[in-house]
Amino acid sequence: MKHLDMIEKMTLEEKAAFLSGKGEWDTRDIPRLGIPSVFCSDGPHGIRKQAGAGDHLGLNESLPATCFPTAATIANSWDVNLGKEIGEALGKEAAVLDVQVLLGPGLNIKRSPFCGRNFEYFSEDPYLSGKMAASYIRGIQSQGVYACPKHFAVNSQELRRMAMNAVLDERALREIYLTGFEIAVKEGGAKAIMSSYNQVNGIYANENQHLLLDILRKEWGFDGIVITDWGGSNDHVKGVKAGSTLEMPAPGLDLARQILSAIEDGELTMEELDDCVDDLLDAVFTVSEIHKIKKAHFDEAAHHKLAKKAAAESAVLLKNADHILPLNAGCKVAVIGDFAAEPRYQGAGSSMVKPTKIETIENSITEYDLQVAGVSRGYRRTGEADEVLKKEALNLVSTADVILYFFGLDELSESEGLDRTHMRIPQNQIELLQSILQVNENIVGIMSAGASVEMPWQKNCKAILHGYLSGQAGASAMLDILTGKTNPSGRLAETYPIRYEDTPALRHFPSTERNAEYRESIYVGYRYYDTSKVRVQYPFGFGLSYTEFTYSDMKTDSQGVTLNVTNSGNMDGAEVVQLYVGLPNAIVFRPEKELKGFIKVFLKTGESRKVHIPFDDKTFRYWNIKTNCWEEEMGTYRIMVGASVNDIRLEAEWEVEGTTSEYPYHPARLPYYYTGIVQQISDLEFETLLGYPIPEGKWTGELTSNDAICQMYYAKSGLARFIYNRLTSIKKKSEERGKPDLNILFIYNMPFRALAKMTAGAVSMDMVDGIVAVVNGQFFRGMKKIIGGFFGNARANKAYERRLSGKKGKTR
Repeated sequence: MKHLDMIEKMTLEEKAAFLSGKGEWDTRDIPRLGIPSVFCSDGPHGIRKQAGAGDHLGLNESLPATCFPTAATIANSWDVNLGKEIGEALGKEAAVLDVQVLLGPGLNIKRSPFCGRNFEYFSEDPYLSGKMAASYIRGIQSQGVYACPKHFAVNSQELRRMAMNAVLDERALREIYLTGFEIAVKEGGAKAIMSSYNQVNGIYANENQHLLLDILRKEWGFDGIVITDWGGSNDHVKGVKAGSTLEMPAPGLDLARQILSAIEDGELTMEELDDCVDDLLDAVFTVSEIHKIKKAHFDEAAHHKLAKKAAAESAVLLKNADHILPLNAGCKVAVIGDFAAEPRYQGAGSSMVKPTKIETIENSITEYDLQVAGVSRGYRRTGEADEVLKKEALNLVSTADVILYFFGLDELSESEGLDRTHMRIPQNQIELLQSILQVNENIVGIMSAGASVEMPWQKNCKAILHGYLSGQAGASAMLDILTGKTNPSGRLAETYPIRYEDTPALRHFPSTERNAEYRESIYVGYRYYDTSKVRVQYPFGFGLSYTEFTYSDMKTDSQGVTLNVTNSGNMDGAEVVQLYVGLPNAIVFRPEKELKGFIKVFLKTGESRKVHIPFDDKTFRYWNIKTNCWEEEMGTYRIMVGASVNDIRLEAEWEVEGTTSEYPYHPARLPYYYTGIVQQISDLEFETLLGYPIPEGKWTGELTSNDAICQMYYAKSGLARFIYNRLTSIKKKSEERGKPDLNILFIYNMPFRALAKMTAGAVSMDMVDGIVAVVNGQFFRGMKKIIGGFFGNARANKAYERRLSGKKGKTR
């Protein structure tokens, strides 16, 4: 124990209160012992520190900070050095803004394109996600700021995210949903982890000992702090027993009193409590010491330049028919699209950053050697028809050589707090595109979106440049690519299916009841499409360049693969060389191929370079549920190097001896898992994979404190149903306006218990029990409990505060 002397000086009340936040973003200080408070802030792609009163949804004004491209964008760079640079910049800005814990990066797996928060996550692939996250973490923590990767674990949907149970097999958990976090911890050295809202196989992530103790701390050697997602604690005592360190934001002293009671009745040991206190003390003292010398400012211009570099490296050229790009000098262009005047450069929700400056295409294009015939918004981004704007655009396009059409997903299409209901770009944007084609066929589409979309319209564009959500400097980055100042080098970090009906989790996302069943198991993203031979629009790892690259002379040994990569075209550029591994006729079912390494290499025209992609402990492993550990299957593996999962250029074989003869599955009992055709897995086959019956997930009978407020649809109380209908009406109206009401979305999807976690101590769990009783039709019993709980909680809080302020309390 690192801080035993300090722990021995703390009263029991101080210890219990120390493990929960004092305010929306800060930890509890203890002035009499010189224990300071530290400040947490959202920051996956920029620091979001609010100037006034804090709120976790970003509704109040934030201080200016650099808005870098989102994680979904940067993942397309496949450049860990770039990730570290961005992390360093984020760490510097955090230090200047007096932030000690940066809540990010987000590396949940993109299980389905429908997840509304996919813009904030790196990839559908855990290896790429982990490597990029580790690079961010190394950069952030090099500046004395703790990084806090999130959300641990299996957080793949926004709908009822605080009241949802992820049901999945242990192998999928290990190989797909935990591997990225493993890399973030072991290679990135993360000093904090944020636990997720949801249950994992029936146990809330924040109190899940299998996740937090067995895997995170014991197997991976994590010695940092675990922080709950905001309002994400279910049972604070169980959380402490599992090694969860800090409950946020400010649940009040009712939670501290629960710890005191648990110590008294033996449910929680003093050793378990002290271990968590020690971890938090270590974090508080470490970051506070580093931040004693506070920098006054950061280099805004340099960070803006880095944001531009990041956007340029991450943009993906999807199509370039007739080599329409790069544009010729002096080319006459018409700029069409609302996004050209008002860019969509980041997602919505808790990650929203107030940029230090923001570029637009409309303002930036005048700095390039292009003739601009004019700029027209052309459509309303919220989807309404506007014939005046449409006519204006069509009049303009006939006068230009090339149309630069800026389009994509609007703010309502993807946001924290709600999942997507389709993968289409708003129809009014596509109708305008089709109308432009009738006038001028030289259309270059420049897309803005944080997740994959259906693209039946792609034939209408000669070229498609996908900038994703490119941050505050995205406009000039896109223009540099369009004009040939920069050669595009981004490669897709997720698959673009032809239609949503082709996706593996189609029938089980989002979950309609309590359970989210992960019946597709390990077949997420390209692992499914590639194995089951489903045709896609654009494969994982795909991206075009203005030059050509050739691969040759591949050699394989026990250390990995080496090969020569040559820029055989006529423009300097960068290539992403991708290593995939597969085992034909495997005894243990597995995908056709899996990403096991990559490297981004910049080459001048005609330059050739030998590159090495190493094997590591993850190259051949799979999780064996029979031996309960990582194993390697004996066999002759395919070692494949290519420019995407569907573009394998070189291949070799490699013999692996294997580590066990105990195999976990009987192929006859899991026929569809052995083929990869997993869209319609039966109950029996899923239960065979799980090793136990599928848990009951339907809402029946009375609601509980763990049910979401939106489930008041089922309430016995007429008052509760009235509140549900009112919330639903407000929610729908905000969606019709094209701007989601994040407060309503959060309330709508949160469980009743969160009322005791998010109200700074004003509501106790006894009061929550009373509220639930009212909802279940027991009005008088419930109101008695609410009223009694209110006064009892207020008295208990005052008494506790008196003891914390200096009155003698219980000690160790």
